[in-house]
Amino acid sequence: MFRAFKQFWEALRDDGRLVLVFANKSPDAWETLVSALIRAGFVVTASWPIQTEMQTRQRSISFAALSSSIWIVCRKRPVRTKPGWDHKVLAEMEEKITQRLRDFWDAGIRGPDFVWAATGPALEAFSKHPVVKLADAPGERLKVAEFLRHVRRMVVGFVVSRLLKREGGATDDLDDVTTYYLLHRNDFGAEKAPAGACILYSLSCNLADSELAGRLDVLERGGSGADLRLKPWNRRKGRKLGESDADGRGAPLVDCMHKAMQLWKTGEQRQVDAYLGRRGLWRHELFARVVQAVIELAQEDSDERAILESLQTHLQSVRSVGGTTRQPDLFY
Repeated sequence: MFRAFKQFWEALRDDGRLVLVFANKSPDAWETLVSALIRAGFVVTASWPIQTEMQTRQRSISFAALSSSIWIVCRKRPVRTKPGWDHKVLAEMEEKITQRLRDFWDAGIRGPDFVWAATGPALEAFSKHPVVKLADAPGERLKVAEFLRHVRRMVVGFVVSRLLKREGGATDDLDDVTTYYLLHRNDFGAEKAPAGACILYSLSCNLADSELAGRLDVLERGGSGADLRLKPWNRRKGRKLGESDADGRGAPLVDCMHKAMQLWKTGEQRQVDAYLGRRGLWRHELFARVVQAVIELAQEDSDERAILESLQTHLQSVRSVGGTTRQPDLFY
């Protein structure tokens, strides 16, 4: 790919344009493309996601069936362009793509396409320099893979902030597993999801799909292994579900939610109260937002939604009239 781009660079006039159409959904493919473009001497000056294919099945958009190609416009980078510094490049990248993310969201782009749609605008900042140096590590460079990881994480934060009704607010305090769960649930619900999308989302959340389908017990594989789906709340039966791990790290909020749901299903409210108190969830603002988000994503008239709504009402009962706090006696 680098050799091809280099020939394009040599054939173009100084004021020429190179227009690429790229639709590969593999993170490795994007890394290869970006590395080859920058190495060949190009800078990205504009990009657009174009809806090139629409699946005909019902509700295709809400299930991320929309297929978009990313059109990327490049110019020749001046030969004497100086290296950049990571903190400045990342700050410029975030500034550039914030408004573009809103535009793409308002245009109805969802799912993996939304992640890749943001990659083009982000590259406008990164590709301006032949290399980007790390300010805190003399002699080292910001690698393309690491830069794209920053981009994906920012896009993921944007999507999750919408799901949690935290628009304009940070989501850095949300754990990676719950972030993945919300992304997957929003795009695919309880249906099968293509492995490629699951890999992309897991990478964006600093996870591996093998972890999610194994140790973390969030995903389960289909018969062929090519498709994955979220494991239902009532089938997540691990003994440590919703508890801190061996290193003392707190449990993901989605695990806490599923554990509370399982306890609620037994009808033992005292156990629910004890668990919520022990995990500090009674007045946990982010936990309440996760519960609300999953309620909105759950199927109407389902057992899952009914339990979540009952649990939500129970959580809200901690605030009594007059502003004082009423919390169940947790010492039985």
